[in-house]
Amino acid sequence: MAPRTRRTERRAEALSRERIVEAAVELLDSAGERGLTFRTLTERLATGPGAIYWHVANKGELLDAATDAVLAAALTPTPGRADAADAADAPRAEIHAVALGLFDTIDAHPWLAGRIAAQLSLSPWRSVAPRVLEALGRQVAALGVPEAHWFTATSALMHYILGAAGLNAANARTAAPETDRGAVLDATSRAWKELDAGAYPFTRAVADQMRTHDDRAEFLAGLDLVLAGIAARYPPAER
Repeated sequence: MAPRTRRTERRAEALSRERIVEAAVELLDSAGERGLTFRTLTERLATGPGAIYWHVANKGELLDAATDAVLAAALTPTPGRADAADAADAPRAEIHAVALGLFDTIDAHPWLAGRIAAQLSLSPWRSVAPRVLEALGRQVAALGVPEAHWFTATSALMHYILGAAGLNAANARTAAPETDRGAVLDATSRAWKELDAGAYPFTRAVADQMRTHDDRAEFLAGLDLVLAGIAARYPPAER
């Protein structure tokens, strides 16, 4: 038994936790949570289940590790990120950078939105909430928001960013691969214009704006509305 145990240990050491998580992310991207099983993972890694269980106890731990790895990469500052014209603009520019990093990452990994929502609602002490709160909260403090209101302002930012990014990813995930976005928007715009004028005057009025909108640009516009609200609520004299 001893030689077999040593061979198992050597295989487990050669197959690192990082490689297992990397392969799990690849499977999640291609097949979603249902497609991530220990059987498919062992096939992809060309190993036995024992080598994987040496590093990861179960699927829940593996999903948490994959979420943490992808989120950490999204929130890691890159050289030259959020360059601003002056120091006063730096916190706002960094919030933009963090928000776009999350938006693009969730867009690239549609399964991530569900994992983030699950952690925030069921286990907010895990990696998601602290990472995102820290990345945004430091900048909220730098904007001059009074400390008594840091949580409220930062939570508003976090919920907007993750909610909008998650909805964008959900739209992409539910659409068929061959779906033409322009055709869908045109059809939706026409349908809105045909709604009852008395019941839906606003929806009819914005039908053309919806048809030509850009998801990323609208995301940033909404972010600026939230930031403008924070600035209005906590003007310089109160900071």
